[in-house]
Order: sequence, then C-alpha cells, then structure tokens
Amino acid sequence: MARMTPSPAIRTAMGSVEWLLLILLGVIWGSGFFFAHIAVTEIPPLTLVLLRVGIAAVALHVYLLAIGVSFAPALSRWRLFVALSLSNNIVPFALIFTGQTVLGAGVASVLNATTPFWTIIIANAFTRDEKASWNKVAGVLLGIGGTAIMIGPGLIAGLGGPAWAKFALIGAAISYAIALIVARRFRGMPSTLVATGQVSTSTVIMIPVALLANGTSGMVDLSALAWMSVLALALLSTSLGYLLYFTIIARAGATNASLVTLIVPMSAILLSAIFLGERLHLFEVAGMALIAGGLLTIDGRLLPKTLQPRRAAA
Repeated sequence: MARMTPSPAIRTAMGSVEWLLLILLGVIWGSGFFFAHIAVTEIPPLTLVLLRVGIAAVALHVYLLAIGVSFAPALSRWRLFVALSLSNNIVPFALIFTGQTVLGAGVASVLNATTPFWTIIIANAFTRDEKASWNKVAGVLLGIGGTAIMIGPGLIAGLGGPAWAKFALIGAAISYAIALIVARRFRGMPSTLVATGQVSTSTVIMIPVALLANGTSGMVDLSALAWMSVLALALLSTSLGYLLYFTIIARAGATNASLVTLIVPMSAILLSAIFLGERLHLFEVAGMALIAGGLLTIDGRLLPKTLQPRRAAA
C-alpha cells in the first residue's frame, strides 16, 4: 500500500487511481452491511464489534510480519489512535450493529450515506485545505437523493422502523466524519501502520467492554453462516477495507474519502444483480445515475467553473 506522504495540502480532486480505489472500497464495504445483517441475528452488537476488530488486528499484524514492517513507530502515537479507534471503529460499529437489529441493510446504508454531508461541515470548520464549495454541497445532495431513489420501495417500507435506530445510524455517520478529520493527523505514516494501530487499539478497548456487557455470549455456538459473516467483516471489510481507506485519505483528502458511503448502496445492489441474478429496476438505474452525477459534481466536472472555489495563489 502507498505511504502517507507529507505535503502542505491534500489534493481535493480525484485522479483515476483514487477513483479506482474508492470504487473498490465501495464494493468491499457494500458487502459489509449484508454480512453485518446476518451476524447480528446471532451475536450481540458489542461482541460483534470485538470480533470484527480483534480478528482484523491479528490479520494485519501477521501481514506486517510477512512484509517485514515494524509496528514500533505507531506506539508513540497511542493517544491519537485512541481518538481514531473511538470515532472510526467503536462508536460507529456499535451504533450501526445496534441499529441493524431492527433496521434493514438498505435503510442503514442510506442513512450511512449522509457521511459526506457531515464531513463537509466538519472539514469546513476544522481544516484549511478542504473548505466547502457549491460543487461539494450540490454533489453530496445529489448523491444522497440518488441513494434514496435507488433503495426505492425497500426504503419506504423500512422507514417505519423506530426513530432511535435511525438516529443511531446518523450518529455513526457523524462519527465517521469526525474520524476522517482525525485520520488526517497520521499523514506521513504508512497506511498499513495506521490501519493496524486503529484496530489493535479498538481491540484493547473492546475486550473489557464486550465481556462486561455480554460475557462470552456470541462467541460460541455460532452457526457456520454467522462465522463466515464475521470473518468476511473482519478480513475483507475491516483489514483490507481500512488499508484502502487510509490510502485514499492520504492521496485525496477526507471529503473525497467519505464519498465511499455514496457508492456502498450502489455496489450492494449491483453485486446482488451480478451474483444473485436479481433484476435491476428502472428506479435503481436512475438512482445510480444520480449518484454518478453527484460524484462528478463533487469532483468539479459538471458545474461551471464559476461555482468552484478559487485556487490559492502558488
């Protein structure tokens, strides 16, 4: 994985490599909501958080050993890792898994797709190089609208769920937005170390939390399907997913990295159509087109130049 190279400002436009990484991450995380929906039927939410980050931590430490990279440089930044772990793993995972005990994966992914909106607000307030622009705001609104249209009848049916569950998912989206700003502080550290440090710290925090809350419930007597879902969440959505995620943040900034949450619902529906033979409906295609338009708008390819922020003089 690419290193997080120091620079005075992160690029705000996406190149072809960044788009490919973002789409790949969207596909990986799109499957994560499906696996979580299966797992929470047998595993308490906090225990599932522990299993997800714990298995991912072991896998990433093995990976570091295999490629000959020392984890030692990450130890001195443990305080920052605590902040990243809380905002990017523990709080959002717990809120999402709890919400998914009563909400479907489709509704959860739509609420999670508000992450870029919150990221724009927080980045505008706390960063100098990722200020809000008409392009970003318009693009995010198009993307959220496209996500809602794409889910269609399933979203409407799911809106009858309890309000607390919806607020939990929105809380997770806000937490992710905060995490994107925290992750910027790791600029210069390889993405492999950032990903490993994050899930390792999350594991240390979650061991006593999960055991006090649920004991060993959800760790034994699980079905094969539940274990497969946990392993997919840990190895694919977490280990590989966060290696890609921190690379994107380093290369393209927090706001652009948050766009993955707009791709997640689209990738989930496309995966179902390709591998499960489900037929795509017209409203789903329309929603995907709107999301694509939103992403291009954020990237500055659709709106007139007069709506884009002026670049600072070199």
